[in-house]
Amino acid sequence: MSSSSKSPPWAIIVGAGPSGLLLGLLLAKRGIPVQLVDLAYELDKNPRATHYGTPAMYELNRAGVVDEMRAQGFHPNSVCWRKLDGTYLTGIDMGILGDYPDRMVCLPLNKLGTILYEHISKQPSATVNWGYKVVSLGQDDDKAWVNVETPDEGPKRLEAKYIIGCDGANSQVRRSLFGDWEFPGKTWDQQIVATNTYYDFEPYGWLDSNFIIHPEHFFMAARIGKDGLWRITYGEKPGLTMEQLRERLPAKFKTFLPGHPEPDQYKVVNFSPYKIHQRLAPSMRVGRFCLAADAAHLCNPFGGMGLTGGIVDIGGLYDCLVGIYDGVADDSILDKYSEIRSQKYNEIINPISSDNIVRLFGQDADTALENDEFLKMLKTAETDLEFAKEFQKGAYALQHDFTQYYKNNNNKEPNGHANGNVEAEANEKVGEVAAQVPQAQAVAAGGVTD
Repeated sequence: MSSSSKSPPWAIIVGAGPSGLLLGLLLAKRGIPVQLVDLAYELDKNPRATHYGTPAMYELNRAGVVDEMRAQGFHPNSVCWRKLDGTYLTGIDMGILGDYPDRMVCLPLNKLGTILYEHISKQPSATVNWGYKVVSLGQDDDKAWVNVETPDEGPKRLEAKYIIGCDGANSQVRRSLFGDWEFPGKTWDQQIVATNTYYDFEPYGWLDSNFIIHPEHFFMAARIGKDGLWRITYGEKPGLTMEQLRERLPAKFKTFLPGHPEPDQYKVVNFSPYKIHQRLAPSMRVGRFCLAADAAHLCNPFGGMGLTGGIVDIGGLYDCLVGIYDGVADDSILDKYSEIRSQKYNEIINPISSDNIVRLFGQDADTALENDEFLKMLKTAETDLEFAKEFQKGAYALQHDFTQYYKNNNNKEPNGHANGNVEAEANEKVGEVAAQVPQAQAVAAGGVTD
């Protein structure tokens, strides 16, 4: 969809990836005029991340896209940790959630993007403009703007009350606000290689998602399709070229995959080496500009914290913007958004995603069940079904109820509960280990963060 809006946009979203499309869809369904612009000329076709934890599914339910996600994807049933020889250590059964409305779904991110785009294309208050490159931005007391280069109309200035950067890890909005190199955090020394590979794990009794603990050959193998496609993401030596990494893949797979396969026994359809980061923007709000998802923060892919956390950003920001639009909140609610979403990153996403990867290369698999508190909790969950259910739902600790800052706070969420209550219950149930809980959903898909 590229036609002009009937009304000038109240909000402009830079970035028409899944996070931008989700925010645009939510706003448009409330009748709020919104314009999305993206540097690309079409939807991103790369599969990238694949697993959506319970708090992400909550937000996607609000957008009305979950039925299609389930039809095209599937519910992962289990996740486990193993030794290099395949010995099972512990895991958790996600099938016990049954038909719980926010149960995790596995679906490649490009397919979610297509679903969201189809939905937003039907919204009369939304437009999407492809091939629009943001070159600069500005704001005053009444509005914000971006100056863009367009494919057909030359330079243009686009104005709105608020502008949101959902333009990924290399966000031009973030760079324009803070500078090209102001993205505090760190880059891991570890080299990661993500592949999408057809290989038959069934003869070896492997589960939907498997994390292997080893100082050199740590990896994750997760089923990501109904047709036998798996995401295999593994660690490699740093400093190797793309050619060297490709040359080493057959030996790596023969070493660590069950059955020690030869190249003719599997088919690699995607091969993506990349560096991984833990970074958070100095602020997620600067006046009339906000940042969300990868434009605001990054983490390593083990555990799916980046994808799920980014979608939860969108849900929170949506509630804040709706409050302003409806006149039940002033724009100070956006300071709360920045403060609390940054806090969620610092207290949950960053430490847990860091623990997720260190758990794989930084300990001895032979003593992991004795020394790793998280794996000990999983062992308890194997025999205590109620604990296992609440353990998985504890991921709602990533959420926050921003409607509590409305002047008249009577809002309830569409699925029947206030997400603030869910957040509080998640923290209460998990207590001291609340920050560990989202790891119960650690079946994440690698792929370069967008």
